[in-house]
Amino acid sequence: ENLIAHFQGSGTRLLVEVHDAAEAKLFLEAMEVGVDGIFLTPSSSAEIHAIRALLESLRTNVSLVRGTVTAIRPLGLGDRVCIDTCSILRTGEGMLVGNSSSGLFLIHAETIESGYVAARPFRVNAGPVHAYVYLPDGATKYLSELRAGDEVLAVDAEGRARSVIVGRLKIERRPLLL
Repeated sequence: ENLIAHFQGSGTRLLVEVHDAAEAKLFLEAMEVGVDGIFLTPSSSAEIHAIRALLESLRTNVSLVRGTVTAIRPLGLGDRVCIDTCSILRTGEGMLVGNSSSGLFLIHAETIESGYVAARPFRVNAGPVHAYVYLPDGATKYLSELRAGDEVLAVDAEGRARSVIVGRLKIERRPLLL
């Protein structure tokens, strides 16, 4: 971390030797900036594949398309999942959630205080238990299957994305809308 901080903005490129995917992830994400590159000395050929998967999962952009809500219909009560992350989400940032893995909506994090509740910038009131959430590797998972320690993708309105860790899930009965 000290080297990353020292060389940041200096034009010097910092490369680190790693032996496995866990080490690579640690150095590539350290201080939210990471090192400029890694030099892999793998302990097995499986680590090469793991590093490739890791690098592919560190995507920084998601293609978003603006949509229009044409109708809203109340559905009654259902179980809603709140995803509390181990990160502070920024205004404009949230998670991609929906009923179909090919059509997800950007659900904004609780970064804005209302007259009823204080801001909780670590939380996304994601949706009903049957909905999908988008993961860093491009896959989806049912909200009901998420667990503490899982990684989900935080995305902003410009499509910039980052991986965040789930700290806990809160499930509560709430009125649902379609």
